[in-house]
Amino acid sequence: MTWLSRNLPYLVAGISVGGQYALIAIGYTMVYGILRLINFAHGDIFMVAGIIMVYASASMPIYVSIPLVLILTVLLGFTVERVAYKPLRSAPRMSVMISAIGVSYLLQNLVFYITGGLTKQYPALPWLGDSVTVFGVTTKRVTFVTPILTIILVVLLVLLIKKTKIGMAMRAASKDFETSQLMGIKINSVISTTFIIGSLLAAVGSLLFFTNYTGVSPTSGAMPGLKAFVAAVFGGIGSIPGAVLGAFLIGISENLIRGLGWTTFQDAFTFALLIIVLIFKPTGLFGEKATDKV
Repeated sequence: MTWLSRNLPYLVAGISVGGQYALIAIGYTMVYGILRLINFAHGDIFMVAGIIMVYASASMPIYVSIPLVLILTVLLGFTVERVAYKPLRSAPRMSVMISAIGVSYLLQNLVFYITGGLTKQYPALPWLGDSVTVFGVTTKRVTFVTPILTIILVVLLVLLIKKTKIGMAMRAASKDFETSQLMGIKINSVISTTFIIGSLLAAVGSLLFFTNYTGVSPTSGAMPGLKAFVAAVFGGIGSIPGAVLGAFLIGISENLIRGLGWTTFQDAFTFALLIIVLIFKPTGLFGEKATDKV
């Protein structure tokens, strides 16, 4: 048995989970690109999307539950931005960061209160949750759908940023926030749109992620959120292609580590890899070199 055939299931799983991390990482990198803010609540928004699906599917058909999850997650992301970040627009950076951590713990505790801290079983999504065999690898269909869907969504996002008016405003705000305001760009609309896109992608990521890992608890967003953040830093935070590539590299690496039987070290490896990259490339793989304005 060759190395490839022996490790193919882990490689396929790695590409799949990498796509799921990528959808979360884009939210981190877009918000940072414009606001220079790490939205620590982003992983918890992803987790809340999973909880909404658990409760929505218990009383509604799946074809109603899925759009409802997407809409409610977008509303949550928009509300978080308006309530927790907008009033602190001119506040010191540290105040905004503390607010982000506060929102993260608030969401976790709300879900803890609703669920009683119990892990909830994610509903089986038709078609996505079905088992298929490709290249001798038997797994859920979502494993093969995830990378394709991720690439399609990233291409659409890049087209939105490059070709549309709101995309142009996003690029202007990320280059120079203050000048963009002086030029008449409605900065609040740009920031809200950024949070809406990030939350929508996190909701899609949650549908894919929890189809594979079916237990949803108040802390379910912590590790995927942290790994997606690592992926964003790894690729060069502020760069969407960098975040996506970083996410796929992390997903593949941690699953190959699992294939070697070193499951205990798979999380540690992700952070060790980040440290090594940042030692040699402090701005990440695709990060722009920071220049101080005189």
